[in-house]
Amino acid sequence: MNSSHDLIITVLTKQAAQLDALLLLLKNELSALAERQVETLEQVIAEKTALLTQISATDAELAAQPQLAAVKAEAWFVEQRALLEQKLADCKAQTAVNQQALEQSQLILQRFKNELLGAKGKSGLIYTSKGQPAVENKGPGIKA
Repeated sequence: MNSSHDLIITVLTKQAAQLDALLLLLKNELSALAERQVETLEQVIAEKTALLTQISATDAELAAQPQLAAVKAEAWFVEQRALLEQKLADCKAQTAVNQQALEQSQLILQRFKNELLGAKGKSGLIYTSKGQPAVENKGPGIKA
């Protein structure tokens, strides 16, 4: 292998490390969601955004390699690409889990809100144009 192959291997290794870091961040994100740690969640999201930018830059760096077309058919490259695709699939699966956890959390909060609204007073409970319950605050008021 020559130096251009070494450079491609270096970039592929860098991509693998970035995808591993992304998977770890996604798992930390799920933990922060489950424990409702807003500050930790904000930090993880910022780190994840920065890492995704780095992954995109690394992908562009790989695409810019002049020898890339020549090595795409070589066994070591196919093997490394399959490994990266598996890591990416793991990240996508973890993202789907995180999304489902977030949606469940939002449903629980919505249900809790609805119960609070209902407990506040059924007589004042109305529904918005979007079908969401709300409390009408029309009281007797003060008449002078």
